[in-house]
Amino acid sequence: MESPGTVEIEECADPEGSVIWLHGLGADGHDFEPIVPELELSGSVGLRFVFPHAPVRPVTINGGMAMRAWYDILTLERSGPVDEVGIRESATHLAALIEREHERGIPYEKIVLAGFSQGGAIASHTALRFPHRLAGLMALSSYLPLDATLDVEVFDNPAAQSRELPIFMAHGTFDPVLPMALGEHSNALVTAAGYRVEWHDYPMAHAVCAEEIADIRHWLLSVYAGS
Repeated sequence: MESPGTVEIEECADPEGSVIWLHGLGADGHDFEPIVPELELSGSVGLRFVFPHAPVRPVTINGGMAMRAWYDILTLERSGPVDEVGIRESATHLAALIEREHERGIPYEKIVLAGFSQGGAIASHTALRFPHRLAGLMALSSYLPLDATLDVEVFDNPAAQSRELPIFMAHGTFDPVLPMALGEHSNALVTAAGYRVEWHDYPMAHAVCAEEIADIRHWLLSVYAGS
């Protein structure tokens, strides 16, 4: 099923949980749709997969070309300026999708936020700040945006996500787009703050591999078994 803003796959008539999965820069909600059957979860856990489409916007590092993006990328320099307005707007949109799943009968603690690259940045930003306990966070080949705000908005904020939030982080060791050091830095930040992180790295570039899909399957099964 596809709405104007999402692609959706329901593995059963009455899903017990939802995975909201955000794509990367320049892709769309169909990008990770083929992974659902590869996860082979049907019969083990009944899930609804929601793949939102990012809005189309000009992207500065691509010469201002308009494409689907969760926020503008102003520079590739780690210490350079960031599109905080765009990040927070997309986080608000993702929070609204969480509320929509809740209104459709899925408890907050049965909702996983997932994303690849830019999508993973928005999933991470939103999940850590969300006031209700979620089932888990999955960040693939990604990083934590606006990390300077983490202490105030997350780590020292009693209304933020519980330290019990299961987190799956994965990265390619040869990633030329987002070097693995960015993912490792994000892992170190949340681990030091007391979150439970399952970290994986794979000998690949900015992509997803078969071994990673198998690890995602096992993680999702463990998350829904314990939620």
